[in-house]
Amino acid sequence: MNQESRFWSRAIALVDMNAFFASIEQQDRPEWRGRPVAVTNGLQGTCIITCSYEARARGIKTGMRLQHGRRLCPDLVQCPSRPGRYAGVSTAIMTALQDITPDVEVFSVDEAFLDITSCQRLWGSPGAIARLIKEKVFTTSGLHCSVGMSGDKTTAKYAAKLEKPDGLTMIPPWEARERLREVPVMELCGIAHGIGGFLGRYGVHTCGDMERLPIGILARRFGNPGRRIWYMCRGEDPEPIRIGVGAPKSMGHGKVVPPGTRDRETLMTYLMHMSEKVAARLRRHGMQARRFFIGLRGREGWIGNQRQSALPTSDSRPITGLCRQVLREDWHGEGIHQVQVTALDPVPANGQQELFAEDNTRQHRLNEVMDRINRRYGEFTLAPAPLLNRSTMPNVIAPAWKPYGHRQTIA
Repeated sequence: MNQESRFWSRAIALVDMNAFFASIEQQDRPEWRGRPVAVTNGLQGTCIITCSYEARARGIKTGMRLQHGRRLCPDLVQCPSRPGRYAGVSTAIMTALQDITPDVEVFSVDEAFLDITSCQRLWGSPGAIARLIKEKVFTTSGLHCSVGMSGDKTTAKYAAKLEKPDGLTMIPPWEARERLREVPVMELCGIAHGIGGFLGRYGVHTCGDMERLPIGILARRFGNPGRRIWYMCRGEDPEPIRIGVGAPKSMGHGKVVPPGTRDRETLMTYLMHMSEKVAARLRRHGMQARRFFIGLRGREGWIGNQRQSALPTSDSRPITGLCRQVLREDWHGEGIHQVQVTALDPVPANGQQELFAEDNTRQHRLNEVMDRINRRYGEFTLAPAPLLNRSTMPNVIAPAWKPYGHRQTIA
């Protein structure tokens, strides 16, 4: 039996959309096809969120300032991002992939893991299924993707980035350890500078070097994640496909403000804006929170800390009150370039009524009406009057976005 027709004891695919946002824009605007396109957060955005392969060939990179990009590529096309459009295409793709297997883990807005182990007798060998995945994605969206196929999640993700765009890379599980042997450990997903530095102190720079490091050293330093890293480098990542979205540990929204902002009223408007978004999101998912992180980021780092409301809440008024406290007590006029409001440890709102809770029936009904109107006619169709002066910068897709559950949020 040759490799192409052989069934694998475990088979994991990683689907990676190619320059996803830019590809959608080029699909919707045929005159941009073949041209260098840079997606920014609105027309006022100065940072490149992503770019087309034509732009990458000219030296343009994600995170680069638009001004720098235009010096490298004078004919660069600036495109304001449309997160709602990207989320819609992503949802369609992720739904279509479930026609192949129900075991789909949405890793990000443009990536998904598929466990196709149990459906090989239905669809054929891993190679045949990989081609079926690419066909399904293209039929659904008109876009190309790269697919990595191996016996574990980490090796599949590594394989997917080897051939871009529109690639297909197979690393059979019995070849994974040897294929990874000379790969730098920091090329594997999940190994960042902190862990990489720790491994470097033990002489572990490539995956093959990990054979000389006892697993117990990683386990003592990092616990179970350390054990997983040891297996990842051997091409034996034990991490299963995770289908569901776990209960939220936090719900937050942040916004970039004009660099060096020192005007208290401006900062309060931004904080109120984020408080309203957090409160509306808590209500949408039937959650409440009592602890909140209120932060303002300046040149020296974050200013602010955790604050606690008197009772669990999903109403913006007490959250805004905590923001005022932070401005009054923690901020001393420093220049600010970002604000953040995060609900910590949210819990279901249908729990037992607090003994000394105020009767907020009227406010609850007002929030319900406002939420219904805003869902129908658009975010902040109804909003507190001070938010008339809120930022005009559009929303973005959060890194933890998912097409369902509490992470189905465009921040």
